[in-house]
Amino acid sequence: MNERYAQMGEHLLAGRAEELKRAVEEAIEAGALPEQILGEAVMPAMEALGDRFSRGEAYLPELLLAAHTMQAAMKALGPAKDGGGGRQGKMLIGTVEGDIHDLGKNLVKMMFEGAGFAVVDAGINVAAEKFREAYEREKPDLLGLSSLLTTTMVEMEKVIRKVRGEHPDARIIVGGAPINQDFADKVGADGYAPDAPSAVKVGKTILGL
Repeated sequence: MNERYAQMGEHLLAGRAEELKRAVEEAIEAGALPEQILGEAVMPAMEALGDRFSRGEAYLPELLLAAHTMQAAMKALGPAKDGGGGRQGKMLIGTVEGDIHDLGKNLVKMMFEGAGFAVVDAGINVAAEKFREAYEREKPDLLGLSSLLTTTMVEMEKVIRKVRGEHPDARIIVGGAPINQDFADKVGADGYAPDAPSAVKVGKTILGL
């Protein structure tokens, strides 16, 4: 089975969606569990690519290709995955008010889903009150805030204040091109991730996983 998992990783990184989907289906028929496929094939490959991306040895198109290909594996897991979905926790994610960018948010969403999280996407241009309402409704373990514009960074602090006003223990991770660790500390976030691959690691650390 290890050889099969390694092959899945190769399909994933090469963008071979159909081959990956078929390999996942065959593995399930052979008795593999969804968490084994995710934990031993999909995520190790994505994490390795993420490490290369962080070192400047891989580029955004490669990350996008692998992330979209990963969705083929998620679909192939189907009901089996859904039965164990969210076993790592639940995440609510969205882009703050005034910002309509969603590429980074969508990548982070796919990475967390691949890591076994149930992810609720609040969308783009989300006002602080809407985040509060969604948090109240979904009761996530982790809230992810994205901003790609320097002019909308201040909205993150508004969201954090609004959510923590009613849920002091809310765990919050922030990210986006203009964001850094100093800013995350200033607005009271529990963590900051410079890119999608590292977001999962930071999120798990925040949650003690």
